[in-house]
Amino acid sequence: MQNDTRYLTAEKANGASISLDDETSAGDESSLIDIDFSKIFSALRRNILWIIAIIVGFLLAGLLITMLIVPQYVASSRVLVEQEADQIIEGTDLAPTATYQDTERFLQTQVDIIGSRSLALRVVQSEGLSDDPTFFTAQGEDIPSKSDLNGRYKGADGLSALRRDEAVGLLQKNLSTSLPANSRVISINFKSADPVVSARIANAIADNYIAGNLNRKFDSSAYARKFLAQQLEEVRAKLADSETKLNQYSSAAGLIRTSNNGPNGSEDTALSVTNNSLVQVNAAASQAVAARIAAENAWRSIEKLPVLSVPQVLSNQAVQNLIAQRSQAEAQLAEERARHLDDHPTVLALKAQVDRLNSQIQDVGKSIKQSVYSEYKSALDQENALTAQVNKLRSDALIEQDRGVQYNVLKREAETNRSLYDTLLERYNSLNASAGAASNNVSIVDRAEVPSKPSSPKLTLNLALAFVFGVAAAAVFVFLREYLDDIIRSPDDVERKLGLPLLGLVPNIEDNALDLASNDGTSSISEAYQSMVTNLSYATATGLPKSIQITSSQPSEGKTTTSNVMAVKLARLGQKTLLIDGDLRRPTLHRLMGEKEQPGLSSVLAGQSKLQDVIRSSEEPNLSYMTALPIPPDPSLLLGSPRLGAIMDELKEQFDVIVVDCPPMLGLADAISWSTQADAVLMVVDASQGHRGAVKASLRRLRLVGAPVIGIALTKFDPKAAGGDYGYYGYRYYNYTDETGGKG
Repeated sequence: MQNDTRYLTAEKANGASISLDDETSAGDESSLIDIDFSKIFSALRRNILWIIAIIVGFLLAGLLITMLIVPQYVASSRVLVEQEADQIIEGTDLAPTATYQDTERFLQTQVDIIGSRSLALRVVQSEGLSDDPTFFTAQGEDIPSKSDLNGRYKGADGLSALRRDEAVGLLQKNLSTSLPANSRVISINFKSADPVVSARIANAIADNYIAGNLNRKFDSSAYARKFLAQQLEEVRAKLADSETKLNQYSSAAGLIRTSNNGPNGSEDTALSVTNNSLVQVNAAASQAVAARIAAENAWRSIEKLPVLSVPQVLSNQAVQNLIAQRSQAEAQLAEERARHLDDHPTVLALKAQVDRLNSQIQDVGKSIKQSVYSEYKSALDQENALTAQVNKLRSDALIEQDRGVQYNVLKREAETNRSLYDTLLERYNSLNASAGAASNNVSIVDRAEVPSKPSSPKLTLNLALAFVFGVAAAAVFVFLREYLDDIIRSPDDVERKLGLPLLGLVPNIEDNALDLASNDGTSSISEAYQSMVTNLSYATATGLPKSIQITSSQPSEGKTTTSNVMAVKLARLGQKTLLIDGDLRRPTLHRLMGEKEQPGLSSVLAGQSKLQDVIRSSEEPNLSYMTALPIPPDPSLLLGSPRLGAIMDELKEQFDVIVVDCPPMLGLADAISWSTQADAVLMVVDASQGHRGAVKASLRRLRLVGAPVIGIALTKFDPKAAGGDYGYYGYRYYNYTDETGGKG
């Protein structure tokens, strides 16, 4: 036989008492959590029916939900989104070159735009969904009616607004998008109970997204165009004002400007009328001076010459004709003189003719000479007149030049405003042209087709999910049940939850445990109690306690069996042992000993019997016993009397060991009275129903009266239910005799 003392710590073996603080701190001390798969399997085995029920329940719920769900059809259209658009205006990009992060943000922005309320509203309006009963039916909704109107939707347009908002909400709710990594293709998915509606809406979303993208591109320059338009109006007003001021000043100052174009047709110089006239008159004056000089020279050269010596006279055709006639007349005169005398009429006539011709020649010559002088005088007069005019125009030009300073200031202001206006107008027209010619960087890759089969519900997937959730729920249930379950099942639970040493570990035996423990020395239960007795011998510093109180927190935990077997084991060790039935309310020892109701402990406490008369010997050598009969009307009063202490003192002198089978702790004061008289208190805990809370409450009551609790006896221990390595331990320990060839 082996003495199993592995659950006694050295401190407890040396007899140190355990305080209430020690118990609490030891029971609540946290430790590192080690995964013990055997304990897990044990917990699963204890809850296997619950686990199966939960999983089956989830599977049935998944099947039922699948059958009740309306089939849903998902249609998908796919669009390609390019960040950089083509060049519309040479040298100008509509979209700048972007980094990878910018591209990702851009694509995510497009996904958000597709799911936006504004696009959903655009689709509702373009497809007329707010008044389409088919659309609402496909979403499992009824089209709103007047009865659905509330305080938010009022007036004649209330119903239309309600239907519109409901349609937009349903569209957004059933719309989803997906953008694969490293891809520019966005999938637009729409779900409904009608496959045709799903395809129609998916395509409508793609179409309206593309149209909206074009509108955004056009509207993106709207602010710039508006700003330029405002600037144009302001500059146009300034230009008109500056030109008005220029004209008004020109009129007031009498300034008239003309333009002289350069050789390339560009305007080089702007001249006023005065300056222009000055130039022209000055040129004419120069020409007049030249003409006067020429005329003066011509006159001076002939002024003193005879008439017929003047070249102009000699070259005159009339003079030449007259000279020719004179010569002819003189020739005739000479002929006539040759034939006639000077007084001849013919001669006289010819002579008169010659004189007349000479006179005519002189007259014509003088006239010609006078004309040369007249030309000179005319040239001189014209020179003087032009010189005077030049002087006047020069004076006027100087005055006008002074006025031209302000004129030029106003003119430059007008020209500046004109240049600014032309520049702004050019930019405004260019911006309008680029906005109107913007290209679309979004295109449809695949249009949505009517789906041929529903996308949900999927029976296999739902059952798989139901199974997974069932397993998870079962795991949570088992965890909570085990966590909240404070039953003390194993030796580890005793030390961890109670903070007390384990003095005995009694297996769960379905047969008569008392008979086996008492009569079959090789049985596992007998060995367990023998080990417990051995541990008791080392439980205190003085060895085996003189009086041992056996109690439990609640009934039916095995304290009576423990008391009887322990008394038998002690007696067989040669200890003179007395077994007392301390339960005055539900006594059992007299039945176990096969006695009729005879006076016992209560009679002695009541003074009705003597102590020696109620002590009886058993068939077991060294073992005597004392029953609790008869049942008194107030057991607590008897046990609380000083006579109990006197009786125990007298019995300690007669016996080596006194074992008291006490009543349970909870709800009764009897065990407390017994604990004040005992040298050691052994708490019996049922491994199948002993709750930590009840045991802790019992121990707390014992500590309050200073009871010497020395340890725990764990009864009805099931190694498999306890988990861990106790199953293997139980097999090796309780089948030791089989392995050694003993009784099988």
